[in-house]
Amino acid sequence: MMQVRSPSTARKIFLIATEESGDRLGAALMQVLRQRLGDAVQFSGVGGRAMTAQGIAPLFPIEELSIMGFAAVVKQLPKILRLIRRTADAVLADAPDMLVIIDSPDFTHRVARRVRARNPNIPIVDYVSPSVWAWRPGRARAMRGYVDHVLALLPFEPEEYRKLQGPPCSYVGHPLTEQLASLRPNEDEQKRRDAQPPVLLVLPGSRRSEIRHHLALFGTALGQLNKQTPFELVLPTMPHLEAMVREGVASWPVAPRLAIGETEKRAAFRVARAALAKSGTVTLELALSGIPMVTAYRVGAAEAFILRRAIRVSSVILANLVIGSDIIPEFLQEDCTPDKLAAALGDVLADSPDRLRQLVGFATMDGKMSTGDQPPSVRAAAIVLAEMGRRST
Repeated sequence: MMQVRSPSTARKIFLIATEESGDRLGAALMQVLRQRLGDAVQFSGVGGRAMTAQGIAPLFPIEELSIMGFAAVVKQLPKILRLIRRTADAVLADAPDMLVIIDSPDFTHRVARRVRARNPNIPIVDYVSPSVWAWRPGRARAMRGYVDHVLALLPFEPEEYRKLQGPPCSYVGHPLTEQLASLRPNEDEQKRRDAQPPVLLVLPGSRRSEIRHHLALFGTALGQLNKQTPFELVLPTMPHLEAMVREGVASWPVAPRLAIGETEKRAAFRVARAALAKSGTVTLELALSGIPMVTAYRVGAAEAFILRRAIRVSSVILANLVIGSDIIPEFLQEDCTPDKLAAALGDVLADSPDRLRQLVGFATMDGKMSTGDQPPSVRAAAIVLAEMGRRST
């Protein structure tokens, strides 16, 4: 039986998450760690609403780091560097038994390097691997200098770290695998998914800069598609983006119904036949939902120049990488035109070979992403505790 420490000898764990997705991962991890350690754990660090509810008093609001785009980052660089220094100093002053950095590698890894240089005795676990398999593969080997273990969300990542000579990496599972019931249709919802006119999702992004890059382009493509085939259009978005999205779609030739918030979004997923989506994590969500899709991505000229020279994989679509085949079409930068998007969407809405190929691929994902009977947060907590114990012996 695990011995529970008294509060005076509690283990101190410092966590850093600067985005909402990382905040949710951090909160789930904190919950399991508290279940395992009881009152014998103290949390501190940087997080959002979910981690605050689990007991963290954040050093600063994570909204201060809601920066997207190369130009925006350059403009805000002095502020970002100041927050990196402040966070690293807070870790060193706290002298925790464990530092857990969660995603956002441009911020969290800079903090981790500072901490390791000044106090090598603090173990560091990285929850969510940076995309070393897509670009900057040299980061994997460099991480050996300041990361003790990587917790991977994608099943192919541990092998990539082995090949790239990075730190130990374990697949703990993606949080979406715990949410399949809310993504997949019941019998009535499946009937609507198969009925006419088909429900078509459009997902231009979750950041304001992404919406600016994609909204007009997507509207034009959907207008062209609507001339060929009827559909019911649904655009899921979040409350803080609703006004911007409503203004942007007001001139669209086909008006979408907005699904506001996570609950309405999941309800729309369960009846949708196909989707047009900005490349990103949402494509994995769509694939696990069994929704064939067309993906697109546009960024600013400076970012495009850098990415073209950095990307080392044939696809940046997570579902393609998990499945091991480029079954989901993606249209990037100048290849991302209304004509091409409309034509590809027509294929995935119809009973075409392209649609069937995606559905067959999606059927393999549950097996590839399975974590057995342990949810990701439990697997992640076990590794954090093991690393903490290893350093204390």
